[in-house]
Amino acid sequence: MRNLRILITTALVIALSSLGVSAASAADRVTTSCTSASHAQAPAARAIAAPVTVWLAGDSTMANPSSGRCPVGWGSRFDALFSSDVTVRNQAVGGRSIQTWLYEGNVSSTKGSDGECRLTSTTYSSRWQAMLNSSTGMKAGDYLFIQFGINDSSSTCPRHVGPARYRQLMTMMAQAALARGAHPVLLTPVAAITCSGGTATKNRGFVNETFAVGSTTRAPVVDLQSLSVSLYNSLRFCPNNGDYGGSGPLGTFFCNDHTHFDTYGAQRVAGLVAGDVRRQNLPLAAYLT
Repeated sequence: MRNLRILITTALVIALSSLGVSAASAADRVTTSCTSASHAQAPAARAIAAPVTVWLAGDSTMANPSSGRCPVGWGSRFDALFSSDVTVRNQAVGGRSIQTWLYEGNVSSTKGSDGECRLTSTTYSSRWQAMLNSSTGMKAGDYLFIQFGINDSSSTCPRHVGPARYRQLMTMMAQAALARGAHPVLLTPVAAITCSGGTATKNRGFVNETFAVGSTTRAPVVDLQSLSVSLYNSLRFCPNNGDYGGSGPLGTFFCNDHTHFDTYGAQRVAGLVAGDVRRQNLPLAAYLT
């Protein structure tokens, strides 16, 4: 009987030891698997957290406010929609066409035989040179948002830009971003508020040209004209009594004109752009809060 008890006890010890080793081995396998998964996910996490600069090139509807409450460009409210890993560099300037923005001070008031405003020099503006700077300008992973087409429609120089010239200059800007590993994003011009009865209507040009450049360069296009008109209709801005500077819906959204935004309007338009970045699933959407 004593020998039997010894045999049973020995067998139990061996069995328990075997179970312990198996459990430990299983635990080790789980730990190793989790560690491997963690290492696999680390690069993606680091990629999302990598600092990004969003460069903005455009006109007054995008520009930072200079003084007072009006006008406020939507670009001045864009930064607030992103995490702290994004820096927005707003280089939009009021009153500029794509050509006067690029060649500040070097666009004459006379047209050439091609119908385009003559350039007195091909020297780029300081703002575009800063973006092109190899050390402090656009870098791989950055974004360049380009929105013109409002002042470009002028029939007189220096603002006037023809359709072919517009495509040429926007293509050049997009390709310059691509050459530096940055991502160009093209925008159609944001709409002014014009009404046909109770419906807000589109009123901007250079839309087809913008989409054509997007097709050529494979850059995404945010159709801000269509988005803004849809927003105006959802807010029931039409018909209106022209009270842009008052306290009503128009006065809250627009300055005392039909084009520029008050702070609230700028915030809403910035939201439209961010919303389309998310809808198109651009990588920049990962930084939206």
